[in-house]
Amino acid sequence: MADKKSAPVVRRKERLVDKKKEAQVAVKEKAKEDKAKEDKAKEDKAKEKKPAEVVANGEAAVNGTNGVVADGEAAENGEGKVEPIELPPFEITSGDRMDPFFFKFQFKNVEYSSGRNKTFLCYLMDPGNDGLLMRGYLEDEHASDHVEEAFFKQVLPYYNPKTKYTVTWYMSSSPCAACAVKLVEILKARPTVRLTIFSARLFMWEEPEIQEGLKALTAAGCKLRIMKPLDFTYSWDTFVDNDCDTFTLWEDCQENYEYYQDKLADILQ
Repeated sequence: MADKKSAPVVRRKERLVDKKKEAQVAVKEKAKEDKAKEDKAKEDKAKEKKPAEVVANGEAAVNGTNGVVADGEAAENGEGKVEPIELPPFEITSGDRMDPFFFKFQFKNVEYSSGRNKTFLCYLMDPGNDGLLMRGYLEDEHASDHVEEAFFKQVLPYYNPKTKYTVTWYMSSSPCAACAVKLVEILKARPTVRLTIFSARLFMWEEPEIQEGLKALTAAGCKLRIMKPLDFTYSWDTFVDNDCDTFTLWEDCQENYEYYQDKLADILQ
């Protein structure tokens, strides 16, 4: 028979576990709600009277003959196409540790990154001689500044030419062509910044402008690397609110690393 005095303690523990689960669910639901709001904002008042279903990945699904396609454009219906409206740009999100659900999904080094419409950047920075190591992460929605440029606006906005900066990024995907151009300009203007980028995936690596951008980055002194399985474990321990859980690599993590490593070596040769 259970001790009556221990019953309140057990109930308190159960409530704490329930609250923690509720918080994790709330984070995931918030991400879905943000995407749903984006889709709804592109519809006019007539469309809002018959909202489309929202599927598990946060995109609007086709709802009969009066649905919204996954990319947010209105489908044909009895009242014609709905004219999209201009949305304000998304703000860059920053923090100390990210949600484990986002890390496992966004950083997975799959060949085809369907549904991964954000870029996550985890950073470590030694800003000189004060002995303080800065750590955190940024994420974007590909609508305003990308995280690469946002880093130099939010994390390292001021530059002292007498200070040596050692910066390491762990990114869910490598920089796009436009970001590569901006990074080259920044590195040339800040010659004492030493930047190393570890990428989980190569972004559109088959495109010539992407390849030229990666080559220009290395020529400007940036070190480009593909994340190894050990790097994913390190990022989980360093940048994720993991609640002391051990990270389990997906089955083809090593194989996918070797795939992207070969592609990057071919581009940079």
